[in-house]
Amino acid sequence: MRLLIVDRDGVINEDSPDFIKSPDEWHAIPGSIEALAAASQMGFTIYVVSNQSGLARGIVDIEQLHRIHALMLSEVKRCGGRVDAILYCPHGPDEGCRCRKPRPGLLESIAERTGAVLRDAIFVGDRLSDLEAARAVGARAVLVETGHGRSTLAKLPAHERLAVYPNLAAVVNRLRSPGP
Repeated sequence: MRLLIVDRDGVINEDSPDFIKSPDEWHAIPGSIEALAAASQMGFTIYVVSNQSGLARGIVDIEQLHRIHALMLSEVKRCGGRVDAILYCPHGPDEGCRCRKPRPGLLESIAERTGAVLRDAIFVGDRLSDLEAARAVGARAVLVETGHGRSTLAKLPAHERLAVYPNLAAVVNRLRSPGP
């Protein structure tokens, strides 16, 4: 199985310090929807994983979150692709749950559901918590410069080896190409 795991806010859609609370506030980053569709057409199993502490904080309700995800899924489908599942952590940052990135619970759940070997997976994110979650399960971490990606990159040690791309579309274009 070719597994592509993608963070949501800042990678697929524009992020907001005020949280994405409704479908009206959800705006895809240019090229990201087409990239997800292309990756699924290339045979990747695609999982979106996201920390959604707005639920625990009472900023976002579950119905709105489902509407946001339905919009995203319909946009990918409109482009001829699919997302296999969306997993999210509904907990706040101080709740100590296992599913909130950088902890690996969401990724381990993917392995349990699919039988996938996570060290063969590619995880695309824009935050240090995404990179740390990927590393915790041995997945290949890829950083995009959208969302918080540039500020994350600035915080990393200069000697750190990491694949960095401008956006999700560039990542998928690279996956189309042969070679390392």
